[in-house]
Amino acid sequence: MNYTENYRGIKIDVQAPQVDVPTGLQEQIRKSIDKLLRFTPVINAVDIYLNVSGQGKTAERILGMRVGIPGPDVFSEEKAKDRWNTMLRSVVDKNVRQLQKGK
Repeated sequence: MNYTENYRGIKIDVQAPQVDVPTGLQEQIRKSIDKLLRFTPVINAVDIYLNVSGQGKTAERILGMRVGIPGPDVFSEEKAKDRWNTMLRSVVDKNVRQLQKGK
């Protein structure tokens, strides 16, 4: 499932070719953007990639997030068997650390 949304003037592009994105995750993405806005004044776009690698018990979830800001974008990725919301929080925290460093 892929979808694009405009939230507070920020283009959100979610690409999830093998995953149905739950409504709760969509709301969590918006809350994550609110958190990122505390650390940077301008976000132009947020691209989120959701994928599942493998099958059954060996399946691994992959979540990547690119935050488009003036200057170099920040990107982080998480691979785990956790829930999507847990992985999203981890990725957002990684991006916050990059924003704080000024990358």
